[in-house]
Order: sequence, then structure tokens, then C-alpha cells
Amino acid sequence: MQQFEVDAGGRTRKISVAKTGDRFVVTVDGQTRTMDVMRSGAHTLSLVDDSGRGYEVVIAADPGSPSRFTVRVDGAPVTVTVNGRRRWGRRDDHAATASGPQRVIAPMPGKIVRVLVKTGDAVHARQPLVVVEAMKMENELRAARDGTVAEVHAREGQSVDAGALLVLVQ
Repeated sequence: MQQFEVDAGGRTRKISVAKTGDRFVVTVDGQTRTMDVMRSGAHTLSLVDDSGRGYEVVIAADPGSPSRFTVRVDGAPVTVTVNGRRRWGRRDDHAATASGPQRVIAPMPGKIVRVLVKTGDAVHARQPLVVVEAMKMENELRAARDGTVAEVHAREGQSVDAGALLVLVQ
């Protein structure tokens, strides 16, 4: 399960997404729906929720920010910012002081475009580690805190599933 804080239309929302079989369970601010998701274009998804209601979602990346998008739901635009540093139950500075290994995982299915580190490399907080292309957008995955790369499971050109371990930082 992936959990995010997302600023959408000026409101911060807690979102979790989990894949179960060929469907997705999506929870937004405590309200859960099961969704059938199908790609209908390079940047377009067709969603049908468990009540049978359908949605067309078009996602366009903001070229100036890797975490900002314009999302059109049935034609209505919403500016969305995914805050990768904030996770449920954590303060923003918690990752910098946490102990134990940091698992860098694929946030969604995609393809590894670049691996920017190798085993043994020293890394700093917010340093890019891996670039994953998903839904025709490149996502730079960064270290949450200083450490040393213990394992690299990603290789360029590799397809990955959501939740796949890419890099382990000690």
C-alpha cells in the first residue's frame, strides 16, 4: 500500500492506494472505494468505482515541478501537488533523524530510466537515487536522509511493479 499527502485544489488530502487483484482500493480522507482502472491514452485513465460511476482522468505534469500536476476529472481541472516528504503519522523532519534502513520503492508501475547510485555510495538527504518513468512522466526518487547505499535492485530499462524495492540506504 502506498500512502501520500496530496494538495488538491487548495486542500491537503490523505490518500492510500493498494492493488488487489486487477482492481485498486483507494482511500481519500478515510473514504474507501474500489476502482477498476484502465489506461485509455498516454495520459488518460478510465476509472469505474464500485457503485458503477465512471470517470475520465487526464494527468498532465507541470514541467517546472516534478511533484505538481494538472489533473482533469471529467474535464474539470484541479492542480495537484504530491508531497513525497510527508507521510502519514510522520513529521517532515522525522525522516532525517529516523534510524534503520530506508527502503526506496517504486511508487507505481513503470520503467527504470536511470540509476544514479551504486552499492557503497554515500548519499545525502534529498539526493536523487533512481529515475522511474510512469505514465509518460519521469519521477526522481530521492534519499530521505543521509546514509550509504547498501543494495541496488534497479537497473536501467527494467520494468517494475508498484512497491518494488529499488534501493536500500543504511
